Amino acid sequence: MIHRTIKLSCFALLLPGILYAQNVKKLTIQEAIQLGVENSKNLKLSQNRIEQNMAQLDIVKDNALPSASASAIYNHAEIPTNQLTIGGADPINLPKRADAYIGLASVSQLVYGGGKLKYARESTKLLADVARLDADKVKEEVTFAAIDTYYALYKLSQSHQVVDQNLESIASQLKQAERFFEQGIVTKNDVLRFQLQQSNVTLTKLEIEGNQRIVNYNLDVLLGLPEDTQIEIADPAGDAMAMEPLANYLDRGMTTRQELKELDLRNKAADFDIKSVKANTLPTFSLGADVYYINPSGNFIPSNHEYIVPMTVGATLSWNIGNLWTNKNKVSKARIQQDEFVIQKTIQSDNVRTEINKNYQNYQVAKNKINVLETSIAQATENDRLYASRYKNNVASVTDRIDAETLLFQAKINLEIAKADAGIAYYTLLKSTGKISQ
Repeated sequence: MIHRTIKLSCFALLLPGILYAQNVKKLTIQEAIQLGVENSKNLKLSQNRIEQNMAQLDIVKDNALPSASASAIYNHAEIPTNQLTIGGADPINLPKRADAYIGLASVSQLVYGGGKLKYARESTKLLADVARLDADKVKEEVTFAAIDTYYALYKLSQSHQVVDQNLESIASQLKQAERFFEQGIVTKNDVLRFQLQQSNVTLTKLEIEGNQRIVNYNLDVLLGLPEDTQIEIADPAGDAMAMEPLANYLDRGMTTRQELKELDLRNKAADFDIKSVKANTLPTFSLGADVYYINPSGNFIPSNHEYIVPMTVGATLSWNIGNLWTNKNKVSKARIQQDEFVIQKTIQSDNVRTEINKNYQNYQVAKNKINVLETSIAQATENDRLYASRYKNNVASVTDRIDAETLLFQAKINLEIAKADAGIAYYTLLKSTGKISQ
């Protein structure tokens, strides 16, 4: 029984760790992007807008179908003065009351309306394509948000590792200082300086851990994961980030950016709007058929020869001639609106080029920073080694020793941050071309 109790106690102690481990999720940057896209509420909203536009397109297509209507009328008349005499003729006696049933069924089809239905259909198709471009843009924004947050967590994770390494080194230096103090080689002040450095670095660690929890939570929400999931990230700096000539990115941006494509589509839609306005000056032609049921007998189901069912077939040609001289200003207005899209595209094209160039230069700077910092780490490492040896031989002061170690510690953190910044700069450059994934 005691043995069983011990086993249960051990399981109870391990249970929190087991539960916690179940909430840890390892993610690569591509997996994070995929989860972000799959669970994005903004993308779902964009898809809803696409469906709205497709529904509107179906409505426009329905306008080309024949129209049909049916109606039934029942009339009841009371005739108090039911005798009518005209001149000297015999009086006409009418019934005191009368009932009548009238039915009508009508079908009509517009055969030619100046092409307005066709232009409306094509214009609506283009607007549906605009909605798809908006969805593509939202997808790029969601993808970049996942990348940006992932790299933010990567920065903190790498900084945390460097801080832990630094604390281990400080702990070793502190033990050495305490031994030297016992041997009378150094003063108590040296020991206190290492303890103070240890406290300062510990405070830095606490700040990093707090920021990690914040960013981790934000990434959980962004990716649609349970909010208590601890995300373990892979090193995204290993991804291929080869740099192409600036001209390649500029050409890609001019053909891929959603804003430029959207303006092209709106320009085409405006062209159909102009044609539709011009169609107001053309005649329209339609065919129709009507069936009447007239039953003046007053009986819901009349006898033979007490009702008639006339049928008519007709064709209508109409032409609003006044539009020939009143429509030209409407056409001018539609052309001015189309010119606005052309002007907007030239402005947007300039903005895209300047944005790509800026992001290209930023990425170059970020890559160069990594090279400089790698050199500085080699220098700081050698400097730290020299001062560690000098301090051990009681040649260098404790201040020199701590400063050398702090420089190395800061150089390592700066390198990890620079790697993350270079990754973000790379994806920012791709985003400015309109397509993050190549």
